[in-house]
Amino acid sequence: MSGERETQLVLAADAGDLTHRVARPAGPGPHPTALMLHGRSGDENVMWVFARALPADWLIVAPRAIQPDPAGGFAWHPRKPDEWPPLSFFSEAASAIVRFVHTLPGRYGADVTRLFVMGFSQGAAAAFAVALRHPGLVHGIAALVGFMPGGVADELSAPLAGLPVFMAVGRRDPLIPLTQAHACAAILRTLGAELAYHEYDSGHKLDARGMRDLQAWWRDRAGS
Repeated sequence: MSGERETQLVLAADAGDLTHRVARPAGPGPHPTALMLHGRSGDENVMWVFARALPADWLIVAPRAIQPDPAGGFAWHPRKPDEWPPLSFFSEAASAIVRFVHTLPGRYGADVTRLFVMGFSQGAAAAFAVALRHPGLVHGIAALVGFMPGGVADELSAPLAGLPVFMAVGRRDPLIPLTQAHACAAILRTLGAELAYHEYDSGHKLDARGMRDLQAWWRDRAGS
């Protein structure tokens, strides 16, 4: 697992690109790749606290979400309070993320056959949207105090079969209630995911025990 990473800020080259921060491993690649998706009101800088959980020889890329958020920062979808947006609301975000992913082999030597996504809060919902709308592209998801887009179980049948998912839940999370987290876990199992579900006595964050569990999950991904 990595310590502090040297990162580079890369501004969007055109309207279809995403501003992002990247940490590049040594060598030309192809590199296993971790895409880190921030939550609402975040940006390309806020996910790097979790980068130390990732394998040291992986490419890590953290894009900025697609639109400004009214509360500041950026969002994948401008969620309203108490709204659990359906999968269709993340279509624009999922398309933008997939277009961006397909630029990574040429830019950084990414191996998109070994693409994993780590999302925090709304970033986890965006990660699930990508996996659901583009089956086979994502090979594992770490969902940190996040949620599943609404209505998924009604329109899809086991599209996440065999997908490793790490789900971290805060029992005292004021933004993602425990009942909502339990419902998301049930949907993931219905959709066929290989779910590693973890609850912590925390709020809308990952505590020290959660970070250790996350590191262990990433070690398993690196060894698989």
